[in-house]
This record gives sequence, structure tokens and C-alpha cells, in this order.
Amino acid sequence: MGFRYVILGAGRQGVSMAYDLARAGEAERITLADADLNIARRALMRLATLLPGTRCEFAAARCDVRSAAEVEPVLAGAHVVVSAVPYRFNEQLTDAAIAAGASFCDLGGNTGVVMSQLARHQWALARGVSVVPDCGLAPGLGNILAADGILALDRPRHVHVRCGGLPQRPVGPLGYKLVFNFEGLINEYSGAGEFLRGGQRVSVPALTEPEEIDFPPPLGRCEAAVTSGGTSTCPMTWHGRVETYDYKTVRYPGHFAVVRALFELGCFEERCVAADGATLEPRRVLRELFESRLSYPDVRDLVVLRCTVSGEHGGRPTTRVYNLLDLHDEKTGFTAMERTTGFPAALVAYMQARGVVPPGARPLEVAVPPAQYLAELAGHDVRVTLDVHTGDAPAAT
Repeated sequence: MGFRYVILGAGRQGVSMAYDLARAGEAERITLADADLNIARRALMRLATLLPGTRCEFAAARCDVRSAAEVEPVLAGAHVVVSAVPYRFNEQLTDAAIAAGASFCDLGGNTGVVMSQLARHQWALARGVSVVPDCGLAPGLGNILAADGILALDRPRHVHVRCGGLPQRPVGPLGYKLVFNFEGLINEYSGAGEFLRGGQRVSVPALTEPEEIDFPPPLGRCEAAVTSGGTSTCPMTWHGRVETYDYKTVRYPGHFAVVRALFELGCFEERCVAADGATLEPRRVLRELFESRLSYPDVRDLVVLRCTVSGEHGGRPTTRVYNLLDLHDEKTGFTAMERTTGFPAALVAYMQARGVVPPGARPLEVAVPPAQYLAELAGHDVRVTLDVHTGDAPAAT
């Protein structure tokens, strides 16, 4: 007997998670639920083509996550519920999953929402289910790599996570193609990054502190800047354990100067009032432009992730550098962003289904044993390399 999963949201990441759970998650049944039933049905047709002969049973369901009356029957009987919908719905969906007696994980992206979810710890514990927010790429995989590095050192001191989803070549006015939900992108580019510096928790405004960073071909020299949400709960979890914990998003050179100008012009604002008194909606216009002008369907994407953890081990200075470079998969059609967001989240769901993750609502870096997670990750077709530098040997930062 296998496990029953419900995935809320049958878009890009939802389909990739369903695919991974069907082939590597001991899935007996996977329900893909979406506000648009036709989207869910098209997703099932694609999965049937990708997974001929699978023993997993697929089902499509219409479900508007804004309606508790629609959510409740869809979750009935599930072992694990996975959210692939915008982060603003995850708090209420956490409640619905706990009430249904199902474990819950999501792609997260907003630390305020995550803190509300973690406040359900006692309720989840009483129901015997687990809640793990922020399980995608960043926040997600990057923070698991950091946890592995921290736990591997006797005296961990500094953690730097750098991550980006990019076209395989710079394209358009931003050198960028939209590889995931616009609202998620603007959420990253707004607010502040929550870091540890000098052992203290600090907030650093998004789109600041640009730096150059080098990667092997095909990337070469890129830039990285502060964005919000990537560290999630890690500055709280590792407070008192490490001196530095920070996160920056990677882009091609020149990207952040243009985005910063858009931000300062007010293009990220929901509403503003013009000189003639008319109410304008800059973000709505920006969304239309990003989604129509930055899609570049014929340009393949890649994902790069580097996590550097330094400190001491065995009395010697030691740096552990984790690297991931993933490309669009021509065989399955999954983009690099879909693969590196959906597959890691699916692995968390699979670990929840097996009871590897204990009941309760806990941060990802606490809930999931990082060594076991990384040992299983290659079986989900996500490959991370590790270089360990000791003594005075130079290491990437």
C-alpha cells in the first residue's frame, strides 16, 4: 500500500511535484486540484504521457483554495497535502490539512506567513501530523544545505547562500525570463532580507548590496543582491550558533540596476494617485508586462545554487561549498526551476508520508534530517556537489 497525496495548484510546480511523487514517492494516489478543472485535467494528460505504465492513480479535482467548503472534501483521506499555490493561502490551508488529519508542506516564500503556520505546532502534534513550510528551492533546498554544513562543523561561523533561476543566456531588457509566479518574484524584490551579522539578527533592504560572483560555464561572472524570504526561519534557528547567515539572489550583470530603478519609480506599488486624482495600479501593469514580455518560451532556463559554510572542524579552518547547476530537461519538458523547486518539495512530502518528519509544526531546517535528505536527493534527480576546503585553502564565497 502506498501513500495518498493531494497537490493544491496544478501549474508549473504542482505538475513537477506530482511527477516526482509518482515515480519516487511510493504514491498510491495523487490528486491534482486547481481552481480551473481544465488545467488539472491537462496536467493529468501530461503525467500519463510522462509516466506510462505507472501504478499510481491520478485524479483531477476542482478546488478554489479561497473556499473552505471546496478544500475540505478534496483533502479527505490524504496522507500529505502539498501547496503549490501563492503563499498568502498557506496559513488557512495549514489549518485545513491539520483538521483533515493530513501532514502539510508548501513552497512558502513569506516568513510572516511561515511564523503563523508554526504557531500551529501543538495542534499538529495533537493530530499526529507534521507541518513544514518553505520546502522549495530558496527558501528550501538552500537552507537544508546550510543545515548540513552547520551540523558537520565543530564550530560553524559563516553561512552564505546564493541562488538564481536564469535563462541559459541573457535575454531582453533585464537579461532575465520569468521562471515562476510574478507575485513570488515581486515578493522577493520587496521588503528586506532577514540575516545574522555579527551574531545578531538584522534586516537588510532588498535590492541592495550588489556583489560580483563567478560560476563555471555556461554562467561565468554574475551579480547577486539581497532579496527577501530566502533565509526564512534560519536566522532564528541558528541564532547563537553562527555569526553570519545571509542570502542573495543571482542574476546576470546589470539586472539589479534596472529593477532597482523600477522599484524607486513606484512600479512595485499596488496603487498610487496621479496628479489629476486618478488612481493607478502600477503593479498590475508591471505584472502584465512581465508575463507578456519576459516569458521567452523558446529560451531554456537554468538554476544555480551555492551554499558556503565556514568555521572550524577538528581544530582546523574548514569551508564546505555545496553547488548545484541544473538545466531545462528536454526529455520531460520540465524547466530547471520546476525541477529544483518541485522535486525537493516532493522529497519533503515523501519523508512526511513515511514518518521521517516528526509530528508538529517545525521549520524545514529543524524538521528534516539534512544528511538523510541529501542522501536521498539524487534519487529525485537533483544533484548537489560538495567541496571541502581545510586549512588556508581558498574557497568560493
